[in-house]
Amino acid sequence: MAHAIRIHENGGPEVLKWEAVDVGEPGPGEARIRQTAIGLNYIDVYHRTGLYKLAALPAVIGMEGAGRVEAVGPGVTDVKVGDRVAYGTVLGGYAEERLIPADRLVKLPDDISDVTAAAIMLQGMTARYLLRETYHVTPETVMLFHAAAGGVGLIVCQWAKALGATMIGTVGSDEKAALAKSAGCTHVINYRTEDYVARVREITGGSMCDVAYDSVGKDTFPSSLDCLKPKGLWVSFGNASGPVPPFDMTLLSVKGSLFATRPTVMAYTAQRADLLANAADLFAMIAKGAIKVEPTTYALKDAAQAHRDLEARKTTGSIVLVP
Repeated sequence: MAHAIRIHENGGPEVLKWEAVDVGEPGPGEARIRQTAIGLNYIDVYHRTGLYKLAALPAVIGMEGAGRVEAVGPGVTDVKVGDRVAYGTVLGGYAEERLIPADRLVKLPDDISDVTAAAIMLQGMTARYLLRETYHVTPETVMLFHAAAGGVGLIVCQWAKALGATMIGTVGSDEKAALAKSAGCTHVINYRTEDYVARVREITGGSMCDVAYDSVGKDTFPSSLDCLKPKGLWVSFGNASGPVPPFDMTLLSVKGSLFATRPTVMAYTAQRADLLANAADLFAMIAKGAIKVEPTTYALKDAAQAHRDLEARKTTGSIVLVP
């Protein structure tokens, strides 16, 4: 029998339980995959704690993984038995085997390993939509990116460099600053020792940024808005320090007729054509060497420790759980 990490209640890492599960056979439109690598992302913490509500408990969390198709249900044409596949937007990832809608799977190129795929599907596709769709970054773009040494951040460092953009990244230590810099971030600010708004003003000569990408949330609001040019865009795509509190919309007008958005990778890949286009762009960047990942790995049964380390900000880059 297969095993999975399940939660029966919301709470700390201790609610993550290693349990035997009955996977069953795929139904219409479904595939059953045996997973070889599973991505850990901060959204998993939100699901575990209850910040993002789950439909029901007990539940298997995790949104990202890679493996091989073992069976397909009626009507499946997107994949076949034996295909190496990956996904990045479907809950239920912390498992040795799982059922999944087949149209959410992407076939893996031969030159991308399962561990690499599990490390980049959700985070890499997030980086892609942020830089190519939410705001179309060009060589003229000056951008602020919080948590530049995180999983998404290190991919963005590399992608922004490839696009020729000026990236100002914030991090929480000198070690993380060196990591972001080596990944291609143009300017790095240690927010624990520097006032990042003042440094952004200094770096840009007072012109500030076209776009600010913020996955931190409460601790960087509303100061992120102060880093933007008039009519600049604030992109809030995470809540690592807690959710952004409700605010008066006139704050955006006071700070320069700013724009604000709260995007998700699920919305940007909801249609299969969009999912395939996003993944194809990501795979192409990896194939030409513009993006590289070196994930930290934990055993799947040790997911609780991986969560503790992630929340304590002891980790950098991507984290992969291995069954």
